[in-house]
Amino acid sequence: MKTKDEIIKLLTNDKRLRDSDSKLIARFWTNELKAKNINTREITAHEFLTMYVKNKLHNVEGLTRMRRKVQEENEHLRGDFYNNRQTTQQNKMKAKLGYNVNMSCHLPKKNKPYIIGKYDEY
Repeated sequence: MKTKDEIIKLLTNDKRLRDSDSKLIARFWTNELKAKNINTREITAHEFLTMYVKNKLHNVEGLTRMRRKVQEENEHLRGDFYNNRQTTQQNKMKAKLGYNVNMSCHLPKKNKPYIIGKYDEY
């Protein structure tokens, strides 16, 4: 199974993995080791790290990048903290750019009418 398909399956089956990269990676590696007929309760830390260093396991960066991509494309797989994080980051950027974060979509009307050709009178 491809990495993307495995990530989608894990995020679909267990909502706790949607907000926790460490839990997602642990579950992914557990499944990966099981596919290689390795019992995670019997493998030593040294053996695990040796496999990781020799690229026998998927790396963390690739898995987290794939999780972000999957959640970007599939809104239903986003975690509870996703919207809070996005809204906070967007508000910070808007404030940094000088926008009023609590700005409404309603624009106030100007008291003076706009006259075409007389740009200094409005």
